[in-house]
Amino acid sequence: MEYANLSVDEIQQQLAEIKSSETELKRALEVRRQEAKSEIAQQIKDLIAQYGYELEEILPLVEAKRRRAGAGAGAGAAVRRAPSGDRQYTRYVDPQNPENIYVRGVLPGWMKQKMQEQGYDPSVKAHRESFKSSYLQAIEG
Repeated sequence: MEYANLSVDEIQQQLAEIKSSETELKRALEVRRQEAKSEIAQQIKDLIAQYGYELEEILPLVEAKRRRAGAGAGAGAAVRRAPSGDRQYTRYVDPQNPENIYVRGVLPGWMKQKMQEQGYDPSVKAHRESFKSSYLQAIEG
C-alpha cells in the first residue's frame, strides 16, 4: 500500500488497526504458549507416572538442581546463614514461567511487572500478599 497518498486520518486509522491486530496476536500467542506449557506439564506428569513415581516425589529433585545452579547471594544464601540451619522460607513460583521464583526480600522485576499487569500495586504490602496467594504457586521450603 502506498502511504504517501493517505490523509492523516487514514494513516491514524491504519495505525489503530495495526495496534489492534498486534494486541490480538499477543493474546493469541499467550494462549498458545499456555496451551503448550499445559501439554508439556501433562507429558511430564505422564512420564513420572509411567515410571511409577508421584509428582511430589520428583518435583523437589528438579527444583533442587535448578536452585543449586542459580544459587548466589539470593534466597538460598539467606537460608544457609540461619544459625539453627532449619529456617526455611516459602518460595513463590510463577505458574507461567517456573524459572521465575520469589523467596523473600526485594521484589524481582518480573514479579513487579506481573503485579502491575494484574492491577496490583507492588509498593502495597496487602497487594503483594494478595498477588502471591492468588497468582503464584507457593512451595514450602
